[in-house]
Amino acid sequence: MHKPLLVTDFLDRARKHYADEEAVVGTDGKRFTYAELGERADRFAAALQERGIEKGDRVAVLDPNTHYHLAAAYGTMQIGGVHTPLNYRLIPEDFEYILSDAEVDAIYADYEYAAKIQQVRDDVPTETFITNDVDAVEGEWESFDAVLDEAGTAYDHPEMSEDEVITINYTSGTTGDPKGVMRTHRTETLHAYIISIHQEIRDDDIYLWTLPMFHVNGWGHIYAITGMGATHVCTRGVDASDIFEQVQAEDISYFCAAPTVLNMLGEYYEAHDIETTGTNDVRVATAGSAPPEATIRTVEDEFGWYLKHVYGATETGPLITTSDARRLYTESNRFEMKKRQGLGYIGTDVRVVDEDGNDVEQDGQTIGEVVVRGNQVMKGYWNKPEATEEAFNERLEGYYHTGDLATIDEHGMVAIQDRKKDIIISGGENISSIELEDTLFEHDAVADVAVIPAPSEKWGETPKAFVVPHSGDPENPGVEESDLVEFTREQLANYKTVHQVEFVEALPTTATGKVQKYELREREWDDSDRMIGEG
Repeated sequence: MHKPLLVTDFLDRARKHYADEEAVVGTDGKRFTYAELGERADRFAAALQERGIEKGDRVAVLDPNTHYHLAAAYGTMQIGGVHTPLNYRLIPEDFEYILSDAEVDAIYADYEYAAKIQQVRDDVPTETFITNDVDAVEGEWESFDAVLDEAGTAYDHPEMSEDEVITINYTSGTTGDPKGVMRTHRTETLHAYIISIHQEIRDDDIYLWTLPMFHVNGWGHIYAITGMGATHVCTRGVDASDIFEQVQAEDISYFCAAPTVLNMLGEYYEAHDIETTGTNDVRVATAGSAPPEATIRTVEDEFGWYLKHVYGATETGPLITTSDARRLYTESNRFEMKKRQGLGYIGTDVRVVDEDGNDVEQDGQTIGEVVVRGNQVMKGYWNKPEATEEAFNERLEGYYHTGDLATIDEHGMVAIQDRKKDIIISGGENISSIELEDTLFEHDAVADVAVIPAPSEKWGETPKAFVVPHSGDPENPGVEESDLVEFTREQLANYKTVHQVEFVEALPTTATGKVQKYELREREWDDSDRMIGEG
């Protein structure tokens, strides 16, 4: 028989079987059972309907990893609203674009970030504004807790189809404008099933939220952890001492961390005499850029944790591959194998193809583009049919094209070598090099500019700008490097700031005048075996 796959089933299952078990440990010290989390979601759902929110309407959530985010997400989805999580590191202009592009009807914003929304409030279509601390926010905002107290638990349950869009995740585009990735009940549900298998999620897991919930719904963990009846331990950011403290105090068994976070933990561990586990064994998933072998050794040999290196993109769920292939490990190759992006997840068709869409030789040497087909891949980009068409058909029809260039070995294990897209991944965050170039072009001293990823021990890679000054003289550019760095900081979200500037007489170009960034990347990554960062 056919049963629709709906994301609301995850909380329903947890409420049915684990009603009295601990569901959430809040950042404010409050603890909630699954029955209590479910009631909060019900009340938020009822409150949204009272404010005119209907099935299909977009509801944005701007929040660090708190219990408010979980209640707001499930409350929204229970009435068929489209959960639209926002990156809290963005600037007001970014939020104005996203709220307008998605035509967001209501927003819940954490008190720490609500001011950014307040600045653009009159320029967006949003009508309902809710925060978790009205005393800390200027303007007319409703109190989240008061809204829940005043609402009942009864709401109208709409009929929902598994092929309907239930969440939109915005990702940095190569043009600088974020694109809304549409995900359905079906794609979210099957992705959560897949990660429950490969990440070995169990009902007795205690999950620490170091990975932002806005990142593709926390890589699907808002669903998988909930559906399995495990415990969410919330955070308000990433701090090494806090992570180690939580691991011990809450007996954390599983969390996710970019390679930069793992490096940060390693540095803290070296400087402090600390325990790295509580009563539970710890496993940690990492992605974004390949972790250096030294980092993997520290995590597994020094911390005593088990590391899983995974890979994907917002458009793919995100997770599509894992290096956790223990039957392929030997004593001598284990750490080198874990640096690779890995094998396709179950039910996922991952290929590496040449310009004509043909599979490259599985020799671990020949480079092609990673393309993927699977039930966790997005429905398409919100209101961008042409971009959707290109993403699925550029080299091989019906496959999402990642823009990552890789090799593939005899086992089908993928290893990323370079990127075709103008995207820099620094500390797990996507940065558009074109957006940075457009920003720098606005400076009077800049005549021409190209931005590429440059190696960084801390972040894996960071943006570097090659600038042709208007003066024409790289020795006397008429502007300081620090001035251009500060200029980007003033115009863009802090994590997008250019880190290095090199003044040059001219940029390398083709006969038709197109900038050859590949030459610049080759020069920057001359000492590396690949042209992407290792965190």
